[in-house]
Order: sequence, then C-alpha cells, then structure tokens
Amino acid sequence: MRTLLITGPGGSGRTTVAAATAFAAAREGARTLLLGTDPGDTLGPALGDADVPGLTVRRADPDAGFRADLAALQERAGGALDLLGASRLVPEETGPLPGAEELAVLRALRDAAASEDAYDLLVVDLPAAPRALALLALPEELRRVLGRLLPPERQGEEGE
Repeated sequence: MRTLLITGPGGSGRTTVAAATAFAAAREGARTLLLGTDPGDTLGPALGDADVPGLTVRRADPDAGFRADLAALQERAGGALDLLGASRLVPEETGPLPGAEELAVLRALRDAAASEDAYDLLVVDLPAAPRALALLALPEELRRVLGRLLPPERQGEEGE
C-alpha cells in the first residue's frame, strides 16, 4: 500500500488537496482510504455528495477510541478492580485525556497499515506542518524516553 501524507501551513488547502487526490485515485480504480485527522468533519464538505466506488473516508476519533479502550481495559482488569473495590467508570461519561487526539491518529495509521490488503492507497490529511511533524515523531520520542527510563535488562528486544 502506498501512503501519501498531506500537510502544509494552516489554510493552505491541505484538506482540499487530500480529498482531490483520494477522489482522483479512486476514480482511476485504486482502492483508496482517505484518513482525516481534524477533530471536526472537514472532509465531508471537501468531498461534497461524491459517492465514488473504491473510496473509503475515515476520521480519527479520539473520543470513540478512548471509550472503547477504557471499556476493554475494565473488562480485562475486572477481577483486579473488584479485588480493590474500585468502581467501574462509565465510558460514555468520560472524555479523552490530553494527547488522545494524537494517539488516535497514530492508531488510525497503524490500523490502515495493518489492513494493507484492503487498500492500494492511503491518503492522510494531516494537521499543519509543525503539529504533523511532532505527531509523526511521537513514537520515536516515546521510545527514546522509555529507553532512558528503563534499564537495558528490562527493555524488550525488537520483535518480542
């Protein structure tokens, strides 16, 4: 699967370029996933009423991802939570933590890469360039910080 990351200064037409690129690729027969990273639906207005076979549009949704992860965590840790007498959180009554938006985008990128047989092209409408670069650098920065926090014998090897 080929991936195109669209970024640039704010107001430069990133969303329009991403939508037009995905639209054109799908019309040419490429199975295309267009991934939006804006919290609001900016891709809908850019695409209008276009219904193009082969074009799938998704938006990274930090709220839904956070709630699903919270529910799954409570399910897996149910025994420990009961033992501690901890109350369960109601996912619908909680909001995402700071940084959840960035993690939702990274998760959406990971999920798209994992489903590479489903698509020929992934077009990503990233935020403005400084924020996009920080977002894409996040996994490596976390790896570096965790590498300094954990002693070498506690760090997992690649592929484990």
